[in-house]
Amino acid sequence: HTEPGQHDHTASAFIVRYDQETPKLLLHMHKKLGILLQPGGHVELTETPWQAVLHEVREETGYDLAQLKLLQPKVRIKTLRGAVLHPQPLVHNTHHFDPQGTHKHSDISYAFVADGLPTGMPDEGESLDQRWMSLEDIQAAPSSVIYDNVRDIAAFLLTDVLGAWEVVELS
Repeated sequence: HTEPGQHDHTASAFIVRYDQETPKLLLHMHKKLGILLQPGGHVELTETPWQAVLHEVREETGYDLAQLKLLQPKVRIKTLRGAVLHPQPLVHNTHHFDPQGTHKHSDISYAFVADGLPTGMPDEGESLDQRWMSLEDIQAAPSSVIYDNVRDIAAFLLTDVLGAWEVVELS
């Protein structure tokens, strides 16, 4: 979907470590754009957004899924008859992907927590420039390094969601 006005469906992960004095969010330098983004990628025709985010996390961060837990609202649908119920996303938004504003992504972002560093490495060809950033670090970075929508989601996650949502095991 590369024509003007078209958009792709993507899934991404905001991963927080709060085993330190200050919670920190994992961002990586996007190889094509040269900016810091959360791990994520395109949802393929054969997968759900939840499946996409799980494989993107493994590929782009080196995290084994057993190392992560999911943040979920305390009040949410927990069972659903006749359908597959996916986790509640942190946010679902559509934004311009390229600086020219000709390509859009509709992204479903999930929130994860980790108690430590990943045990593995990102897959070959993925960005190795990974940074754990506090909200202060994220807010201080110029817009040329972190998109404003990523900054807004990070602020929501690190100030409003942590402590208000529950931590659940991945199943």
